Amino acid sequence: MLPILSGSQWLQKVQSTERPNAERILAFYEQRIGAICKDPACLLAPLDDHLVHRGDGVFETIRFAQGKIFNLEAHLRRFAHSAQGLAIEPPCPEDALRAIILDVARAADSPEGNIRVLMGRGPGGFGIEPSECQGASLYVIAYAAPAHSEEWYAKGLTACRSAIPVRQAAFAQLKTANYLPGVLMCLEAAKKGADLSFSFDEDGNLAEGAVSNIAIVDAAGCFATPLFRNALPGTTVRKAAELASAFMPAASRPIPEAELFTAREILVLGTSIECASAVRYENHPAGSGRPGPVAAKL
Repeated sequence: MLPILSGSQWLQKVQSTERPNAERILAFYEQRIGAICKDPACLLAPLDDHLVHRGDGVFETIRFAQGKIFNLEAHLRRFAHSAQGLAIEPPCPEDALRAIILDVARAADSPEGNIRVLMGRGPGGFGIEPSECQGASLYVIAYAAPAHSEEWYAKGLTACRSAIPVRQAAFAQLKTANYLPGVLMCLEAAKKGADLSFSFDEDGNLAEGAVSNIAIVDAAGCFATPLFRNALPGTTVRKAAELASAFMPAASRPIPEAELFTAREILVLGTSIECASAVRYENHPAGSGRPGPVAAKL
């Protein structure tokens, strides 16, 4: 028979159990405790939190470097929009959340990394009814995520077409904890020997990558982004479009797959990637087959 432990014995086991990638956890906050901790062994979530067993929650990933947090206000706006879309009432006002994020980033005591903000329906049961949860959960974690090297950007990425259906428009606009389509897209790309895969809507227009937005510099030299009907409107791609519009034409429009074969550049945009080039798509060179000048400038 398995041993039955007391609470104190269980906690001792937790703290002595080896945690994979523990060195990456820099600092974290949990709403129930109301404090910051830096011991990776204590980074735990209640299994009956609907965030865990139902994916009923929202999140943001935010980059920090050189003592600053990138695009924080845009992330906070999208976080609030996602929470509203799932009818989750945040456990604290936005000003308090902003202060928590800044405190966790400071406690990380690292020149760069990422902040993951997670909010779930909350603990309370293993059913599906939101009413069994007594209030939303909130976790803010700082973790090590070094910037990609210059060599990584210079090499560029390879991409393929995804067979995974795009997300329905109503859900695509919310950054929820349900990322199963993205997981399947990653597995799909690896099976095909590519770095990432691109999804397309029912009309054959470009949607998004598993965890990134895609843009192109089209044959006419315009920075073009999809309409985001079946894709998450990323904070990084929006910032990139804003920056690009200062030195070249920019537009948001449908992008048929055929344009990926004639585009001057294919750009992959996201919090962790920032701006990288896809230099091959479906085994065809993208543009010159090398990272282009617009990607480098952005």
